[in-house]
Amino acid sequence: MGLSSHLCSVHLIAFLLSLTAVLSPPKFLRTPNDQTGVQGGVASFICQATGDPQPKIVWNKKGKRVSNQRFEVIEFDDGSGSVLRIQPLRTPRDEAIYECVASNSVGETSATTRLTVLREDQLPPGFPTIDMGPQLKVVERTRTATMLCAASGNPDPDISWFKDFLPVNTSNNNGRIKQLRSGLNTLVILCIGWSLLK
Repeated sequence: MGLSSHLCSVHLIAFLLSLTAVLSPPKFLRTPNDQTGVQGGVASFICQATGDPQPKIVWNKKGKRVSNQRFEVIEFDDGSGSVLRIQPLRTPRDEAIYECVASNSVGETSATTRLTVLREDQLPPGFPTIDMGPQLKVVERTRTATMLCAASGNPDPDISWFKDFLPVNTSNNNGRIKQLRSGLNTLVILCIGWSLLK
């Protein structure tokens, strides 16, 4: 009886050690960047984390959970992150430090970002503007769709693409989505399937 209880204890300890070995606290894959927006416009902050179990992400403004009709939190399909979307922007009430908090049963981590909102008459020279936005397209299934976007500013602005308010991942889609940079920023969607037409 003593030997079997020792074996049971050894197996239980080994099992508990294996459980703790796979659990991990949240670690950010992507943190939100500071942004300057225009009154009446939109701001989107992206936050993504990994961990085991998968962390839950919440957004705070001035230490309190965001809750307003103009604030929308859109979760990634895989649950690894979310986008905080604010529209329309209001000055000065939206200007604040925003916090992305990722937590699971093992731990918690947070990242902060600042939003500045300017009126039209406050825009500095060279502030980015979209000269040509993408047009709504209807494309037959299995065909290629191309969307164009042109922006100007000094220095040249970076362009990010979103689908259903979530960032488009041009590197992890089996080569179906490509972002081309030339005079116009072009998003090419190859062989459109139903998953892209939600």
